[in-house]
Amino acid sequence: MRTVLQRVSRAAVRVGGDVVGELTRPGLVALVGVTHDDGPEQVARTARKIAELRLLDGERSLLEESAPVLVVSQFTLYADTAKGRRPSWNAAAPAAVAEPLVAAVVEALRGRGLEVATGSFGAHMEVEMVGDGPVTIVLDV
Repeated sequence: MRTVLQRVSRAAVRVGGDVVGELTRPGLVALVGVTHDDGPEQVARTARKIAELRLLDGERSLLEESAPVLVVSQFTLYADTAKGRRPSWNAAAPAAVAEPLVAAVVEALRGRGLEVATGSFGAHMEVEMVGDGPVTIVLDV
């Protein structure tokens, strides 16, 4: 599982012009990609890292600040650009595998008491983020 975390002052996801997920205060955006051999262990480790990494002001975590997170599925994190000009998506898990695992990350974060907003799996989304810092971290678990 690969996740890109961005510290933001606010963020929103729109599908067809409608807001489906939004952060109106500082927190993190988590862009989550799933590969073929990911499972419950990767879900648990990813959720723990998202919740506990000290990426907010004052080196504090989402849990310490009771800050929100916006989780957006993003298969393109597993693009292979080694050959040619067209990326290969072979390393990305198919939707039937990826969707329940992204949902499990969301539920694990909510289980820790965090406020979690989401995008819409498989939809064409407009993701708007106002970066803070900037702070951007790549997690590979």
